[in-house]
Amino acid sequence: MKRTSTLVPGLVGLALVLTACSQGGGGSTTEPSAPGDQGTVEEASGEAPAPFDGDVKVAIVQQSGQGDYFQQYLNGTRQQAEALGIELSTFDAQGDNATQASHLEQAIASGVDGIIVRHGFPDTLCPGVNKAIEQGIDVIIYDVEIQQCAPEAVQTQQSDALMASLVLDRMLEDVGEGADVGYVNVAGIAPLDRRDVVWRESLAKNGWNELFKTGAFTNSTATDSAPMIVSSVQSNASIKAIYSPYDEFAKGTLSALEQAGRKDVLVYGADISTADIELMVAEGSPWVATGATDPNAIGAVVMRTLALHMAGELDSMLVEFPPILVTQEFLREEGITNMETLRAAQPELNISDVSSADWIPVVEF
Repeated sequence: MKRTSTLVPGLVGLALVLTACSQGGGGSTTEPSAPGDQGTVEEASGEAPAPFDGDVKVAIVQQSGQGDYFQQYLNGTRQQAEALGIELSTFDAQGDNATQASHLEQAIASGVDGIIVRHGFPDTLCPGVNKAIEQGIDVIIYDVEIQQCAPEAVQTQQSDALMASLVLDRMLEDVGEGADVGYVNVAGIAPLDRRDVVWRESLAKNGWNELFKTGAFTNSTATDSAPMIVSSVQSNASIKAIYSPYDEFAKGTLSALEQAGRKDVLVYGADISTADIELMVAEGSPWVATGATDPNAIGAVVMRTLALHMAGELDSMLVEFPPILVTQEFLREEGITNMETLRAAQPELNISDVSSADWIPVVEF
């Protein structure tokens, strides 16, 4: 039998902006800077294999951006590391590719047993990833298309094609074929590129007329994208809907539509958080659907995937995490106002059965 316990507040948490790992900085931290959603631990029933029968050190080398998705992901990562007894160091380049490459070198030199690389670009990361693997360090990648240049690294990702399909199928129901639509996205970021493939297929299949593509991916994505979207909307009066496949793009789109006085344009997004839920259920909100996973659960399952890999028990080089469709009417009908009530209504968000084993104490949200 497994026992369930609650993680003690203060032992785990999240850190988006880390003084020692700030953009251009050169250090790491093992201390959380603020508490996040507290999960519960379904304790292990089996005996931990090597190397988890001793001390284990892991580093996460990440590129964070604006928005609470990144905070929730790191929160889940930290809590799962705590449950496994892992000493976790966090390096955050905050949008600086050269800094991320430097952080990866620092993580390798620090003598860690495993590394999680989250977001970034293959050209920046492949040399360091391959170096780590050559030195016997297990590496898990999240949302970077790196398998071509670093085939021995394990790739993890959301099922982005399914996420896009769920939302765009709903968009078709709402606006029909042949509609004038807009698109907020940028190229070169793995999950957004995967969603773009489905978008292009949907344009052709549904006869939609893409009147514009715009957007900026920065440390202030929503703020920086909004003026670009305002201009595009004002120049295209016939637009019926906008697909914004990242919640910061969706936030920028909502702001732009308000500035342009166009609350009649429907918005379709990706990702979910308490802040996103509040925006979706607000009176008059045009954000009607989003494809979503729980970032806390994703952070935890990526850490579990690394643990399985380090123990020699992972049987795949690609691990994907399934999303669900969250609609505005569902949120309103169920009285959902935050992630806690959404998880209660949609327990499949927890994905606690993914990358699990009897020796792993699984963190559930």
